[in-house]
Parts: sequence; C-alpha cells; structure tokens
Amino acid sequence: MIGRAAGIPPAGAHGGDGRRVAKALGRDVLDLSVSLNPFAPDVAALVAARLDAVTAYPDSGDATRTLGDAIGTAPDRVLLTNGGAEAIALVAAELGGGVMAEPEFSVLPRGPGPRWRSNPNNPTGRLAAPEAVADVWDEAFYPLATGAWTRGDAGAVVVGSLTKLFCCPGLRIGYVIADDVDRFARHQPVWSVNALALAVVADLVERAELAGWAKKIADLRDDLTRLLAPFDPQPSDANWVVCANASGLRARLAAHGVLVRDCTTFGLPDHARVAVPDDAGLERLEEALCRLGD
Repeated sequence: MIGRAAGIPPAGAHGGDGRRVAKALGRDVLDLSVSLNPFAPDVAALVAARLDAVTAYPDSGDATRTLGDAIGTAPDRVLLTNGGAEAIALVAAELGGGVMAEPEFSVLPRGPGPRWRSNPNNPTGRLAAPEAVADVWDEAFYPLATGAWTRGDAGAVVVGSLTKLFCCPGLRIGYVIADDVDRFARHQPVWSVNALALAVVADLVERAELAGWAKKIADLRDDLTRLLAPFDPQPSDANWVVCANASGLRARLAAHGVLVRDCTTFGLPDHARVAVPDDAGLERLEEALCRLGD
C-alpha cells in the first residue's frame, strides 16, 4: 500500500481534491470527497445559455426575488452572496460568535457571542432535533437532507448555498436569510456575486426537485451504508456517510480511482467521509472496495 499511496497528494482542508489527485495519478477519479447533489441538472448547459450576462454589471434584483419566492420568504430578507463561504463571512463580520459544539464545519467562527450550528451537522451528517436552537444556522445541506429549503426558525439567521444543491461549486452562489439583511450587506463588496451566477438562479430554481432529491439520496445512502459496513459507517441524515474506522482509506481507495474525504481537519483522525454518489458511482465505489486487497 505504501507504494500506491506515494503518488497521491495529501488531503486539502475542505475536500474536493479530485482533479488534483487525478492529475497526479494520470487517471480519472470519482471524487466522493466533496458532498454535492448527484441528481442536479446540467448546470454547465444552463450557464452556456446565459453567457451574454458577462457583458453587463451584476444586478441581483431578479435573482433575489426568485430565490425568495422559492424559499417562501420576502426578498428583502434574502442576501445573495459569493458562495456559502461569503455568507458565513458576512454574518460573522457583523455578529461574531462561535460554534455550539465540536466537531463542526471549520469555516464557521470560533469565538464569543451568538451560537452557530450547521444543520445537518457538518461533518457528522445528523440533523438537529426539532427543539434545538441556534442564533445562526448553516443550512448548506439542509434541502438535500429534508427536501425543504429551510427549517425557518423565527429570529434566527440562516446561511445557505446553492453550490451543494445544484452541484456547481465553481459558480459560487450562496445566501443569507434574516430579518435585517442590510446589516450583513454593508460588509459585502459591490458586485460581489457575478452576473453569470445571478443569470442562472432562475433556471436553477425552476429545476429544483427538493423532495424527490432528498428521497433518492436517502435510498442511496442506505445502499452506501451497507457497502461501507467494514469501516463502521455512522448514522447520517445528509448526502454523505462518515466511517469511524477508516484509517488510510483515502489513499487506499484513491489508488483505485475513488477519492473520499479525510476527516482529520474536523478533528476526527482515522475517520473518512464518503459522499452519496449516483447508481453508477455506487457501482464504481463497490468495485474499488473489492480491489482493496489486491
């Protein structure tokens, strides 16, 4: 195994290393280190149809209204951002605060003040109990876990991301939902969200099938959990499964063309997070697992 692992680049801070690993190995790699919607529409085709948007300065008005309508909230409660990471940064700049408990998503702030919580928890994948509370909810994966846009706690701030939902991490579309989003918007650079991203929001929302996607992901997650049984998969409500007995699994699987997420950066050494793939991806993962002893 040592020889096979030698050419595999070390894990990055946030997963999504598939292209880097594929280049190093000189082969195609199935990237299950980043948890995206396996049933998302072809966003590249949608973007290609909106390329004329790049000739104008960004105007977020229409996209904000469209997303607000889809979520079921007034557009003046929605702020579009340059990905979920900017949504977190803007809210943190205004409110400060820190996470309620570890392990937790590393981009969330760690300090005094309002309490932050991802839902489902990132990395464990477990949904918060109905009676749980937080001042700021990170709901980047909530639609894929529940089939609903938001849990909608009164008075709480929500940060979210279309990146995960529509499998478009390079497009960078996030959002904040709050009673007074202007206080967060004042920390945002002008034209922060590019015109091309704004132009496709309506196309994305029109194709959203939240309930259907969540059901399909739950079914495939069950199959994935059974497949990962030797590695102690933990219960999950999200579009991934965390394995608690997976020391070295990233390097071992990468040698067979499948990449999973090393969880050391979450403070969980010897754990691995595996995204729920589509049926074809599940078959490919099964083949790679079968070859681990070769």
